[in-house]
Amino acid sequence: MSSKVYTVSALTNEIKFMFESNFGPVWVEGEISNFTHHSSGHMYFSLKDEAATLRCVFFRQLNIRLRFKPEGGMKVLALGELTVYEPSGQYQLKVAELRPYGMGDLQLAFEQLKARLAAEGLFDQERKRPLPAFPAVVGVVTSPTGAAVRDIISVISRRCPPVRIVLYPVRVQGEGAAEEIARGIRALGRWGQAEVIITGRGGGSLEDLWAFNEEAVARAIFECPVPVISAVGHETDFTIADFVADLRAPTPSAAAEFAVPDAAELSAALTGLTARLSRAGRDRLDSLWQTLDGLERGLSPKRLLARVAFLEQRQRNLAHRLRRSMLSGRTTAEARWDGLLHRLSALNPASVLHRGFSLSRTAAGEIVREAVRLAPGDALEVILGKGALDCRVEAVYPEKAPLKLPGLPGEISRLRPEDKRSEK
Repeated sequence: MSSKVYTVSALTNEIKFMFESNFGPVWVEGEISNFTHHSSGHMYFSLKDEAATLRCVFFRQLNIRLRFKPEGGMKVLALGELTVYEPSGQYQLKVAELRPYGMGDLQLAFEQLKARLAAEGLFDQERKRPLPAFPAVVGVVTSPTGAAVRDIISVISRRCPPVRIVLYPVRVQGEGAAEEIARGIRALGRWGQAEVIITGRGGGSLEDLWAFNEEAVARAIFECPVPVISAVGHETDFTIADFVADLRAPTPSAAAEFAVPDAAELSAALTGLTARLSRAGRDRLDSLWQTLDGLERGLSPKRLLARVAFLEQRQRNLAHRLRRSMLSGRTTAEARWDGLLHRLSALNPASVLHRGFSLSRTAAGEIVREAVRLAPGDALEVILGKGALDCRVEAVYPEKAPLKLPGLPGEISRLRPEDKRSEK
């Protein structure tokens, strides 16, 4: 048994020396867990499999170039050196490079950014704007030496020569290219004279096209105040810029065709419209001449006199019909008035009295309608058609039936003399 006694620090230093001197850089495969991206920029996580866990640290100066975002549960390959963290006495892997397992880091970064921007609404169709029909100025953000800018200039110059092309030269690949492209899009947008902007480049690998997959370019396109056409690579290539842009063109040449109208087609269409307008004008003029000719014939003196005579005769006929209608209405009204007067006269109490009837009133002035309301000795005033009588009741016969006179309507309440004698 060794008699040497180590302090904790000394033993840890010994183990650290053995680890770091006997292990070179190693690749480790595992699943990320307990991932933390510290405010300092350093990343701390663990790699685990079914049987063990390895702590890892990925310092900021090394992870700053990482294209994808590590997440818990993601299977990765990590290249690093084994070292001992002396304060806790634990060994860990100091990561120098991190790759997604089974998928390239660029493809993973593309899918992650695409999902995040889609969730924010940057790809929504509702926010995409239509292109101007007849732009006077087209802005282009691309490399000044690439084939893309030559194709764009050639197509626009052929289709619509009066259109002005303004190029903002940028790098389209390599470090810093995305920032230049975003800066160019913002500059042309702020300039205010470009009515549509084309940004893109020719074909290449995923790495070559990567500048158009950066978030900075996507944000610049989204915030641009004028419509943006994305024209990156070939027809089969898709970038984040394509999803954000107002229109995706399969190639830079196609983008130029989308941006401006074909002057030859416009000229042909204008010629056709001019011809149609000329024909329509001639037809309208012929129609007006025919109308004028008809009016001239209709306004001849002979026709005017005949028209005046016809209108005068029509006026006389109308006046005759009006007078006849007024006379007929007056006769009918007079007949109705006479009938009403006759009916009112028949209803007049004085007329009834003149026909032989009388009206009896008590001393109190009450009209007598029933015999039962009188008693022998009551004084009565009898009003006739001419004059009046003061009478006194000798007898009352309340049960006697009214006298019916032939030829007269209704019943007259007056007793016959023989009835009066029989009652006595």
